[in-house]
Amino acid sequence: LKAVAAAESGFDPRAVSPKGALGLMQLMPGTAREVGVSDPFDPEQSVRGGARYLRSLLDRFGGRLDLALAAYNAGPGVVERHGGVPPYRETREYVRRVIKIFGRLGGDSS
Repeated sequence: LKAVAAAESGFDPRAVSPKGALGLMQLMPGTAREVGVSDPFDPEQSVRGGARYLRSLLDRFGGRLDLALAAYNAGPGVVERHGGVPPYRETREYVRRVIKIFGRLGGDSS
């Protein structure tokens, strides 16, 4: 979660992306509602919602961190349509960046 927050918002709880993602975990408004977040700019709600969403993606993609991260970035339907990490430069760089940050934080992505 810390690596995702670092990559998504640089730990800025007021971040807004050009595509409309909001808060620390950069949840899209629909996703925020789905995971029970009423205020995506509230850091606690954002992290809890981001955790719920990431957990659901890990479950959906059999625990594969790379696929869950790709889905967090591009959407789960896109990952399913491509049968893996989609060939989008932004998504591939995002997955690499989060895994690199995760490793620096002492995580194990295997």
